[in-house]
Amino acid sequence: MTNSTLSPATIDLPNFTGLDIQQLQQAIESKIQDGLSLLADIQAQDNFADALNTVNHFEAFCDEFGEDYSILSHLDSVMNSPEIRDIYQAILPKVSDFYTQIGQHQALYQNYQLLADHADFATLRQAQQAAIRHAIRDFKLSGVALPPTEKQRFAEIAARLSQLGSDFSNHDLDATQAFMLPLNDDDLAGLPESSIELLKQYGKQRNVEQPVATLDAPSYISIMTYADKRELREKIYHAYVTTASELSDDGKFDNSAIMQEILALRAEKAKLLGFDHYADLSLARKMAPSVAKVQSFLYDLADKARPVAEQELKALQAIAAEDGIDHLQAWDTGYYAEKLKQKQFNLSQEALKPYFPSHKVMQGLFATIEKLYSIHIIEKQADTWHDDVRYYEVEDHGKVIGGFYTDLYARDNKMGGAWMNGFRAKINSDQQQQLPVAFIVGSFTPPLNGKPALLTHDEVITLFHEFGHGLHHVLTTADHSSVSGTNGVAWDAVELPSQFMEFWGWQTESLNLLSSHIDTGEVLPQDLLDALLAVRHFQTGLQTLRQLEFSLFDLDIHQQVPSPDVAGIQATLDRIRSQVALIIPPSYNRFQHGFTHIFAGGYAAGYYSYKWAEVLASDAFDRFEQEGIFNVETGKAFRNSVLAVGGMVDALDAFKAFRGREPEIDALLRHNGWTLAQ
Repeated sequence: MTNSTLSPATIDLPNFTGLDIQQLQQAIESKIQDGLSLLADIQAQDNFADALNTVNHFEAFCDEFGEDYSILSHLDSVMNSPEIRDIYQAILPKVSDFYTQIGQHQALYQNYQLLADHADFATLRQAQQAAIRHAIRDFKLSGVALPPTEKQRFAEIAARLSQLGSDFSNHDLDATQAFMLPLNDDDLAGLPESSIELLKQYGKQRNVEQPVATLDAPSYISIMTYADKRELREKIYHAYVTTASELSDDGKFDNSAIMQEILALRAEKAKLLGFDHYADLSLARKMAPSVAKVQSFLYDLADKARPVAEQELKALQAIAAEDGIDHLQAWDTGYYAEKLKQKQFNLSQEALKPYFPSHKVMQGLFATIEKLYSIHIIEKQADTWHDDVRYYEVEDHGKVIGGFYTDLYARDNKMGGAWMNGFRAKINSDQQQQLPVAFIVGSFTPPLNGKPALLTHDEVITLFHEFGHGLHHVLTTADHSSVSGTNGVAWDAVELPSQFMEFWGWQTESLNLLSSHIDTGEVLPQDLLDALLAVRHFQTGLQTLRQLEFSLFDLDIHQQVPSPDVAGIQATLDRIRSQVALIIPPSYNRFQHGFTHIFAGGYAAGYYSYKWAEVLASDAFDRFEQEGIFNVETGKAFRNSVLAVGGMVDALDAFKAFRGREPEIDALLRHNGWTLAQ
């Protein structure tokens, strides 16, 4: 699992191949008991030095414990075997209870409060000051001030929510992997050869001697984009949008009751803490000032997107009508969008893929990052959890400052989607020194027939997005774990570095670094480059409305009192769609049953963060457009003002330090190809 020609990693890393999962379970459970013993011994101190020593000692323990648990959580996402899942499920309530007891520990809280109130607070490192302020806020949001009975109820809610989130995610994964549809030659009409080879590979993996359609992203997108057979597209669409609902697998993996219970428990949790609803509680840790402000922003953006989207829909309807389709359906949009793209721009994703072999994309991505931030990325020999995984270290003027793993391709027993997990945070204190390490994970089209993986340009953009998160984590100078990298950053600003990084997937200079034809080595030719750049604004109106639909739905269900039941969740989504969507999906659509971002991730009442941060990212990139997209000084300013500070500086202050003013929406409208009057 390692490349012996590479020099070994200089950072001490886990031994994944030698990892005994049962021993890891025992280690985590043992550390929980150690942690509970530490908590039992903590007393409220009456002087600054003793309080600081107490806090430092306990935080060092939590960092050590968090790394072991992070390994288990990560493996549950990328190597989801029955054994790993069972162990993860067994440990989850114990971990939840441990963290709840930390958050409700009165004496520990009093030590933090003593530090914050003391004159010597100003002598602490900036990162530690921020960490203490965040901790005091989080103690209050964990119910530290609640009466004993309500504290107990809060703990029960926290434990149950952890379990429900895991169940929701597992149902989505199991339902996705349970679906398999063998395809005949008639079904394959319209599919390019690379897609057919991919579906054949899926068949071989399932011991089927013919191509197989699955609900994995590469398979689903291929069929919805290229399959001429409309009935096949509808069948795959139906399976995809009913995943983990009462309409699939005889309800075996139905997330209906889980969604309802999650919303009810979140509402109860918010009420215990004195908030009107969960959306208000969620925004207590975010950049946006109020739910009303967020809703106003989302509806205002919908008004700007609608005229553009209406024209885009008319164009889709017109090209579908050429095939005799007088009513465009949800399973038609991807197919006719691809036809329209070819007609208007003479461009298809398939024509681009040979120019984006994954190894060349990675080289170009690294070259782009190195130009921007004057760093070097070097592949190193390290033990990994799968043959596809690679490990790299980041050097700044010859000094290693962090590392990251990449796990890029879709496979069985791996969660879908793409994400960055800050596995290990930067720490530099008298008690501990530690460099940051990240996991960067994707579900991209895998290699076929022994050849390198060929990425779509959409996958290239997703890769840049996740590397934006990774850079945020690794390039931090915040030297306290709870505010290092993405930790402690307001959730609606955490997408700024990721969406900002996407812009380099659209620039001529960086595209020339990324592209090299798999057979000829030719960079992206001018005609394809021109077409790609021209297609950048293709259907941005419809795409924006879709994101706003999800954001408004998320915000709405989390501020309803009482919380909605299953029918109410569906009714809310239907109402939001009637307000903002132009393409209304069929009544059987159960998108919400697989909305892991809000039901199993960290985006509850926060999905709007993507659009909120997109304003920040567009405005930040506007400065690069003015000063040069590889301007060293501008890159240094963004690194120092935004990437480096993590959560130790308020997100708005960090943005203003880079931009010199409050964020403005004009750049977002321009980057979407809309006129400012819209």
